[in-house]
Formats: sequence, structure tokens, C-alpha cells
Amino acid sequence: MSAPIEHLRQRVGGARVVLWDFDGPICGLFAGLSAELIARDMIDWLEARGLRGFLREEELRSTDPHFVLRAVGSRYPHSDLVAELEERLTLEELRATDSAMPTAYADPLIRTWHAVGARLAIATNNAPRAVRRYLDGRGLTNCFAPHIYGRTAQLHLLKPDPHSLQRALRAIGSAPEDALMIGDMPSDCHAAQEAGVPFLGYARNAESGGWLREAGADVVVGSLESVLKVVRRGR
Repeated sequence: MSAPIEHLRQRVGGARVVLWDFDGPICGLFAGLSAELIARDMIDWLEARGLRGFLREEELRSTDPHFVLRAVGSRYPHSDLVAELEERLTLEELRATDSAMPTAYADPLIRTWHAVGARLAIATNNAPRAVRRYLDGRGLTNCFAPHIYGRTAQLHLLKPDPHSLQRALRAIGSAPEDALMIGDMPSDCHAAQEAGVPFLGYARNAESGGWLREAGADVVVGSLESVLKVVRRGR
């Protein structure tokens, strides 16, 4: 699954700014909880309010809480309903940080990249409060702060929209071609493509690697260890 080392060196070596997705490349946020159960709870909550019929079949079957939230947000933008549903998801994400599993080699990679002078930012569909709580617990906040760009009330700007990436680039003052996005979902890849940012896919297994390649990712790794080695050698 891992990319040829020369391709990885080329992709990583030119990055002065590194934009990270959160859930996946940095940690398994729902390692101790089930994202599917959270999505189910959100759907049940909507059903109790007589709104189940406003969700399409694929949305009712979804195991992705963000997919459910985005679907409701598209039908009831800026409503109290969406605000309450988003807060419910945020509270679940905050609770999940207590049992989140760090992605192998993510912590040393983040610290090493920061130490050698790369500017780091997070561009995620998760709530910024949950991201900060996790980073605080791992002692990683100083590697990113203040550049944490997560979910806002404007749900239509969730990835695959490039909004969070563009916010990070503007705040840091970086051209897209000088940056690198690390993500584990096709939506991350599509957002990077739209923003003009080179993309590095992280895939926990062959199936997710296939999804990333279908989305257009040409450099995919199955472990961040190979990326860490490239960054260390670059020192």
C-alpha cells in the first residue's frame, strides 16, 4: 500500500506547511465509541421530532455522523434544529477524546515536523473544541495553535468543500503549492484538489487505500512511519 519512497520524498520534501485532517491521520477519535451508533442516535433523535421522513434512504443508512449532520443542514440551514444537532455531535466528539487512540507515529511526526520549522494546521470536519481537548491531552497544542480550523455553523462548508484548507492557508500566509494535506478520506482528497494543495493519503487498510486512489490520490501510505523517516532524513 505504501507509496514508492521517491514519490513520498518528493511530496513531503516540498511542504513548508502541513495541513492535517484530525480523525484518522492524528487519532482514531471514535476508537472507544462507535461512529455508527452516534449516527444512529442522531437519526433516532430526528425521528422523535417527526423529521425522519426528510432524510433519504442513503442518509438513513449512513454510519457517518457528519454525513447525517450535513444532510440536515442542507435542508434546515441556520435553524435551531441544526444548531442543536450539531451541539449533540460536538458533545459526542468531546466525550470520544477520552478514549481516542493515537495514530501510530503521528505524535513523533507532528513534533519532528514542528521542530524542523514546518507550519502545521488542522483542517477538519470535527469540532475545534474536540480537537483542542485531544491535542491538550497529548501535549501537541503548541505544534498547531492557533491554526485549528474545524466545523462551523456553515455546514455546507464541510469537506469536500476546501473552506477549512483555504482558511488555514490564508492565516498562515502560504501558497497552496507550498503546502501538503494529509487525510484519510476521499473528501479530504477532493478538498485538497479544489484548493490546489498537494495531497498525501493515509490509509489504515487496503479498502480505504482503494477509496483514496479512486478519489485521485496518487501518493498513499499505510503507515506514518515512512513519512517520519523522510522528515528525519531531511534534517
